[in-house]
Amino acid sequence: MREYFGEDEKRIRHALRVTKYAERILQYEKNADRDIVLTAAILHDIGIHEAERKYGSSAGKYQEREGPSIAREILLKEELPEELVEKICQIIAHHHTPGIVDTNNFRIVYDADLIVNLEDKELSRGKFLTEGGKKVAAVIF
Repeated sequence: MREYFGEDEKRIRHALRVTKYAERILQYEKNADRDIVLTAAILHDIGIHEAERKYGSSAGKYQEREGPSIAREILLKEELPEELVEKICQIIAHHHTPGIVDTNNFRIVYDADLIVNLEDKELSRGKFLTEGGKKVAAVIF
């Protein structure tokens, strides 16, 4: 992720913060795969530069469209199993669109991203999908 984002410290910090909150939420959510959650959290916005290049926008729908292929390339280079790569890419492909991927892994990444976006005032409100997300957010807000 750092190599891909290069000097884009804003995006690197965002990804690291989402990952940090995903780790905290995982403490409450036992029915989740830590490897999938943390990998998806660190790579969830990996398509943002390509979205900006292709569409002139960092809108979530464009990140979702461009992110999975970039993530897949990174993950396969790291020799992750195809099944794991597919689950991670599904989360990345829908990380702004709750309800399509119905797994606790997805919900944790979504909630972690929501917390960071609320902290940064990128969003003024949102609905948490996990009890862990609600608990972590209650401490922060």
